[in-house]
Amino acid sequence: MANYVLVAGAWLGSWAWEEVAAELRSAGHGVHPLTLSGLAERHGEGAPAGQQTHVADIVSEVERLDLREVVLVGHSYSGIPVGQAAERIGDRLARVVFVDSDVPVDGQAFVRAGESGRAVRESIAANGGSWPPLPAEEFEGQGLTGEQIARILARATPHPGASLTEPAVLERPLAALPATYVKCLLDWPEPPSTVVDLVEGGHWRLVELTTGHWPMISQPGELARLLLES
Repeated sequence: MANYVLVAGAWLGSWAWEEVAAELRSAGHGVHPLTLSGLAERHGEGAPAGQQTHVADIVSEVERLDLREVVLVGHSYSGIPVGQAAERIGDRLARVVFVDSDVPVDGQAFVRAGESGRAVRESIAANGGSWPPLPAEEFEGQGLTGEQIARILARATPHPGASLTEPAVLERPLAALPATYVKCLLDWPEPPSTVVDLVEGGHWRLVELTTGHWPMISQPGELARLLLES
């Protein structure tokens, strides 16, 4: 039996995994959806969360529940703290699955240099230190129904800005992690260049899913199947 620790990306909480979690549990596995500090039901809780707070959230949950055979699943932004947490839980780790996500690069933040990074930083500054959820039009073309988009918009919360600007800290190369990368083709056809190098080098496995950036909502059954096969 594996123990799946599911971590959704920016603006989302454990609620985003409800359908995927049900599929994994029906297959006989332990499933532990996790809400990171400052998001969803934890929005406004405590001091503003940085990226290392989110890494600690994941490590602490694994240790608190004394989980073994852990499959860490990181979606979107959360691939960055999940990738760091993976190397910190030692032999508890079975595998990492990055779902259409960023991956950690030592010394590098989620928000990069350039025009897009500048826009995110300006948005964080203009919104009291948080990154506001995307407007409805940004979810179009991502394989989501109108009802699914409405669900995301109703439950999304601002994302702690410090977690996006704080750099990642890695002690080992990413190639040392046993990992699968799930690329969602409707969002963008190519994974990050770091992932391409790891796949071409034979270190990671790449699988593709014909849906958009939020597969746990648009195709939960298919995503659950990929996680079970990872």
